[in-house]
Amino acid sequence: MSTTCRTTIEITSQPDTWLRAKALLSLHSEVLPRRGERVAVVGCGTSWFMAQAYAELRERGGHGETDAFAASEFPHGRAYDRVLAITRSGTTSEVLDLLGRLKGTTPTGAITAAPETPVMKVADAVAVLGFADEESVVQTRFATTTLALLRAHLEAEDALPAGVRSLDEAIADARRAIALDLDAELCAAEQFTFLGTGWTYGLALEAGLKMREAAGAWTEAYPAMEYRHGPISITGPGRVAWVFGPTPAGLADDIARVGGTIVAGSVHGPGTLDPLADLVLAQRLAVRLAEARGYDPDRPRNLTRSVILEASHA
Repeated sequence: MSTTCRTTIEITSQPDTWLRAKALLSLHSEVLPRRGERVAVVGCGTSWFMAQAYAELRERGGHGETDAFAASEFPHGRAYDRVLAITRSGTTSEVLDLLGRLKGTTPTGAITAAPETPVMKVADAVAVLGFADEESVVQTRFATTTLALLRAHLEAEDALPAGVRSLDEAIADARRAIALDLDAELCAAEQFTFLGTGWTYGLALEAGLKMREAAGAWTEAYPAMEYRHGPISITGPGRVAWVFGPTPAGLADDIARVGGTIVAGSVHGPGTLDPLADLVLAQRLAVRLAEARGYDPDRPRNLTRSVILEASHA
């Protein structure tokens, strides 16, 4: 793997940024939802997928009713106790527009990597994770570090759902994911379908996006139980079904029957990987495929760090 690829450096730093987010948890209490609040979490692209994962974790853990929306699709007129926005750049038009409309009517918070950006003025409270910012256009460590912060908060509030590992365990698994060799069969695959259940469906969506952004790969993502309802029709030799978290009963047999390759935590060596650590492995694969295809994973085609629209379109 290229030593000059900035994305690779950012990917491998994630265990340390997750640990730092946990250590700084107490500094961000004003931004984080209170127990029992009805909360909407919003973002765009990768940030929206992290919002989906967090919403499932928070609600299943009993911390409070939680919805996730793309910022452009927020249901105005629906009442929330708090709206939390995730925006790496602090400049994304849809997020700023939404926070501006809510100002003075609904408490808002934002998690960003960039101080001195417009989000600092439109949100009521802001957590700045500058140590997790990226030079690359493609998001990796900021997104996962944000989810690590939110996950650490649920853990501190005794609101992690049953079966979800502690953040310390996830960090240890992420170090394993960085050290693992990437399977040659994965690197040669022509198509990837990412699957998840509950909070891991957001991770599946993000894995698919990362592969498309960095490598221009043919990827899809679905809730794991929906895979049999049509998507399995594209599976076959040279095509991968990658499951984040538990694999539904019988799914591995169904994939094998049609000649596909299944990737699940149990194939990554002894034991299983935490799903967030499994996402780190998918990020590494995206970079490997990008470089093999002659693409620059730091500067993917047709993308910019932030989508900034004219005022009339925001």
